[in-house]
Amino acid sequence: MKNEIISRKKIGVRQLTIIGMLSGISIMLGITGWGYIKLPLLPVTVMHLPVIIGAIIEGPIVGICIGLIFGISSIIQNISTPTLLSFALINPLVSVLPRILIGITAYYSYKIIPINNKAIKVAVGAAVGSITNTIGVLGMIYILYLQQYAARMKIKPWVARNGLLTVAAVNGIPEAIAAVIITVPIVIGVQRVRKK
Repeated sequence: MKNEIISRKKIGVRQLTIIGMLSGISIMLGITGWGYIKLPLLPVTVMHLPVIIGAIIEGPIVGICIGLIFGISSIIQNISTPTLLSFALINPLVSVLPRILIGITAYYSYKIIPINNKAIKVAVGAAVGSITNTIGVLGMIYILYLQQYAARMKIKPWVARNGLLTVAAVNGIPEAIAAVIITVPIVIGVQRVRKK
């Protein structure tokens, strides 16, 4: 019984440490602007990577916590340095909810896939987490702000819809590829170190 309690405390401390470390990386990426590659329409982000890594290594609760920090930093970024879409990105349904979901989808797609190869499992989790970010954010903009987005761009709503689909492909595919390339070696490396 005593060993079980000590084991639970160690797991809790490890998870808190990872949340703190990866959230710190997310905050640093947001504050310095290194987490966003500025494009005229929508910034491409690599800030979802700490969420994916934390979720796959420590589980969905850790991913949710880091995703929350990521979402809040996105709101702060859009308030402090507005872009064309900041009116939408300051809404927590657009900036926070999809980022929280990254941790859930990344972890469960990694866990559920019936393959024994760790690298493939991590790659699937990373890709799904990244796609969750892209579809979640752009999907919420489409659902909540399509008319406003079209008015700001001075285009018709159907053109705005096609524009969002283009952004999803142009930003989402490279973000998913980057997520796989960066996440796989980090997660596998951390898992190997923890086994020793």
